[in-house]
Amino acid sequence: MSLGVLGILLVLGLVLAWRGSRRTGVAVLLLALGTLWGVGYRPVPQRMLDGLQDGLSTQVSGTWAPRNAIILLGAGTTRVPDGTVEPSFYAFGRIARAAAVYQQCHASGNDCKLLVSGGDAVHSGRAEALVYSDLLVGMGVPRSDLVLESRSLSTWQNAQFSRPLLAAYHPQKLVLVTSGMHMRRALLYFGHFGMHPEPVRADLLRARKGWLPSSWNAMVFDLALHEYLGQLQFRYYNLTGKNPPPLPPLSLAPVPAAAATVAPARSSSVPVQE
Repeated sequence: MSLGVLGILLVLGLVLAWRGSRRTGVAVLLLALGTLWGVGYRPVPQRMLDGLQDGLSTQVSGTWAPRNAIILLGAGTTRVPDGTVEPSFYAFGRIARAAAVYQQCHASGNDCKLLVSGGDAVHSGRAEALVYSDLLVGMGVPRSDLVLESRSLSTWQNAQFSRPLLAAYHPQKLVLVTSGMHMRRALLYFGHFGMHPEPVRADLLRARKGWLPSSWNAMVFDLALHEYLGQLQFRYYNLTGKNPPPLPPLSLAPVPAAAATVAPARSSSVPVQE
């Protein structure tokens, strides 16, 4: 996003200078250079990241409940040259953290389910939930403890489609695993659907130090800007009534075991809602 704006400013400045508006053209070119410095130099992107990631932990606080649900949000897939589909580069940290949290829960002797939420948002041919589940099983998570939500194509739908699966299980403790930078927006959406999980970040993104602007910092700036714009859009949609009304809190009260069952490792073929 920022590089696109930079490119537009550079072209506009050169065109204005070429057509005789030299002062305006130079001003636009200086604005382009200022934009390059702002997004590529460490302080600005790092300050944006701090606002998204500060205070988040990689550990679950407190004790585990008799019934626990760990929610893993997808981060894309990649089709490799042999035709198979793998988790994307950005997804492995989330998967590893979710597996570690599940193992901690399982070691407590309590009941633990790992809900993997993610459809085929990048059109690789296989849903994120299905791809990730194979890797999680290889990491020691029993398939019987996996619940798959394979319809969602966005973070909003992650929350929307996870709620009925969680409601069927009646967990007493909810844990959400996603990237640190993504967590604030995910919590907003899950809260709108009546779920208030404990956040556990999978990773921590940092801007790089240096005297000159870098492409890494520009990428980090764009990722952080996307999260802030997503939060702003959510609040704007709430104010203008474009979002559906918030749902009541998901009940985390204990229920009889016979009435609290959920089919493991399942997915749904219901058409995706916009």
